[in-house]
Amino acid sequence: MEAAMTKRNFRLTNLCCPVCAGKIQKSLRKLDGVTSAVVDFSSQGLTVELAGDGPEDVAAQIAIIAKRYEPAIEVAEIFPAVSGERTLYLANLSGVECAEKIEERVRTLKGISAASVDFAAQKMRIEAEDKAKLPFLLRQASDIVNDIDPDVEISFSEKHGSDTSRLDWKRQLSNAALCAGAALFLAGMYFKFDNPLDLAVFIAAYLLVGGGVVLRSLKNIAKGQLFDENFLMSAATLGAFAIGEYAEGVAVMLFYQVGEAFQRMAVNRSRKSISELMDIRPDFANLKCGAELRRVSPEEVGVGEHIVVKPGEKVPLDGVVVDGRSALDTSALTGESLPRDIEPGSAVMSGSINKSGLLTVEVSKEFGESTVSKILDLVQNAGSKKAPMENFITKFARYYTPAVVFVALAIAVIPPSFLLGARYSDWIRRALVFLVVSCPCALVISVPLGFFGGIGGASRQGILVKGGNFLEALSKVDTVVFDKTGTLTKGVFNVTKIVPAGNSEEELLFYAAHAESESNHPIAVSIRTAYGRQLQAERISGYEEIAGHGVKVRIDDDAVLAGNDKLLEGAGVSHEKAFESGTTVYLAVGGVFAGYIVISDELKPDSAQAVRDLKKVGVAKTVMLTGDSKAVGERVGRELGIDEVYAELLPQQKVERLEELGKNNLKGKVIFVGDGINDAPVLARSDIGVAMGGVGSDAAIEAADVVLMTDEPSKIVNAIRIAQKTRTIVWQNIIFSLGVKGVILVLGAMGMASMWEAVFGDVGVTLIAVLNSMRAMRANTCG
Repeated sequence: MEAAMTKRNFRLTNLCCPVCAGKIQKSLRKLDGVTSAVVDFSSQGLTVELAGDGPEDVAAQIAIIAKRYEPAIEVAEIFPAVSGERTLYLANLSGVECAEKIEERVRTLKGISAASVDFAAQKMRIEAEDKAKLPFLLRQASDIVNDIDPDVEISFSEKHGSDTSRLDWKRQLSNAALCAGAALFLAGMYFKFDNPLDLAVFIAAYLLVGGGVVLRSLKNIAKGQLFDENFLMSAATLGAFAIGEYAEGVAVMLFYQVGEAFQRMAVNRSRKSISELMDIRPDFANLKCGAELRRVSPEEVGVGEHIVVKPGEKVPLDGVVVDGRSALDTSALTGESLPRDIEPGSAVMSGSINKSGLLTVEVSKEFGESTVSKILDLVQNAGSKKAPMENFITKFARYYTPAVVFVALAIAVIPPSFLLGARYSDWIRRALVFLVVSCPCALVISVPLGFFGGIGGASRQGILVKGGNFLEALSKVDTVVFDKTGTLTKGVFNVTKIVPAGNSEEELLFYAAHAESESNHPIAVSIRTAYGRQLQAERISGYEEIAGHGVKVRIDDDAVLAGNDKLLEGAGVSHEKAFESGTTVYLAVGGVFAGYIVISDELKPDSAQAVRDLKKVGVAKTVMLTGDSKAVGERVGRELGIDEVYAELLPQQKVERLEELGKNNLKGKVIFVGDGINDAPVLARSDIGVAMGGVGSDAAIEAADVVLMTDEPSKIVNAIRIAQKTRTIVWQNIIFSLGVKGVILVLGAMGMASMWEAVFGDVGVTLIAVLNSMRAMRANTCG
């Protein structure tokens, strides 16, 4: 039997080099016990899959490998919100003695199966015997911590204040050295010192500006890592010194370092902006404890407890309103701008914002199982599923840099060796241009950042895409296959036609509603709703349900039949047959045909527009699969303008039909759109499974590749437009980056480009590409 797989997630704070990210990923995959490792540069995340529990010191090994490539990296494990156990982060924990006291007292709490405090990492792990009691135990543990060490800041997510301050101190020192080096460089350029003072000034300026780059390069060479940007810039600028171009050597390194600073700033702002798009995590909950309110973390609240949500606050947990009326802003979850009115009995979702009234809510789910928690988990893990384009760029970069370096070496050696009058210094200068422009940062940074931005922008509109691979696939959709009920229609039955035979519509509806008074079938409910009055139960007697046919009942002194035409035929009642596109209920009163009522499912208001807009965004074919009758299916297809309709299908036949559509479609991707609950086999078989109405539906979030948080078909069009816009931006970055680099390489080989242009081809192009990637967050969905 194979060992179970374990997945662990880590945050790589201060990961700044995309090439290093690839190297870290490659090295981690070679570790014993590691079956998979994915580094997401955009979100600074790492997902590792282990055989069994993996090696005990896997976290330490990850830290060693990460720091080998980027010494400033801080590795921290992200623990999932598993029911029954939680991690509390204890910032400012003052000493080992306090940590031991906290651990000892928490372990004595009734209901705690295990508790451990890690002083070095400043966190406490708690396991409860009964997960239902975990929120209560977390409150008790928090009280113990505050009692022993009042200065401790308790949180349920890791904070990086100390890391940031240490990093800021290093950056300030580096910036001061950069400014001093720039001043020396300007002095050398302005005063034109004689040798050897001239050389001394430029060497001092070079060491201040680029000493760190050279040092990192030497360390990497010692580890066998040649082709990184540190080596390339060091080789190029030291080469400039070797041929007597001191000023150019310093200037190129200065320009590079300034560009890197701007690039780092742009990447960090991109990450921050994308993270803010999904800033829906509630910070606290107002727990009702008797007559008083207590502000606690959402993780500390259990099912059945009451919380109070004040105007302007986020709803921290899923629940049901028990007191108060208000309007909820659900735009962060669904992308809908219109507030939703709620009252006692209404369900509320975590992450939505209370706009007006004071609400008391009874909690229905723990935070780890709430809507907001599942959405955040889905979006945060999306980065591990890379788009094919991302994987291609990673492989391309692996070969591009060495190839350009070897071409540079050939340019420096071959022409001056065989061409008459050629000087080595001229050809070395041309080779140095190649070295500077050989770094693939613009591609390696901007491509994943573009997909990351697209996923973030889509989530803001209530479209959850589970990975860059699905976002890229959405941009290539050729065929869209819809389920009918609940997807294109509301899934709510209504009386659409009343046809009496010799009596009034009102009288026919009276008999139908009273005949169906005991049934809970949706059709019976729709008839009673259409009647809209209080039923007179005392007039009803002898109720009998005839399976598969309908009901038989006495109303006053009349025998009433209500059901399908087989019911009337069996009773010998002659009647006209209706050929309606809906479910028909026939009625007979006193043995005489009284008429029929048609019940139909209503189309969603935006279904027809969604089908038309799909054609505008390039979808070649729309298909509808339904288990309903052929007449109903064809009517809906005609009204919506669907190209192909397949009706009277069983669930397995839907899968077979979808497989057939996939085989016949060679141009693009086939997506299936359903409710995510009854369509799991079809969702799994399609190229992309799209589940609608994901708000509050755990099954929808689990089953599909893309989750639409509302039940509007038009969101599918928005999703495709966002995907197409993201793909366009990514291709713009690729073409622009390779185009500029290609031009500079050609001009460099011809001796027409200097190292100044080459540095622009590296850091300048990267900066522009990163800024362009930011547009994916604001992808236009208006067509």
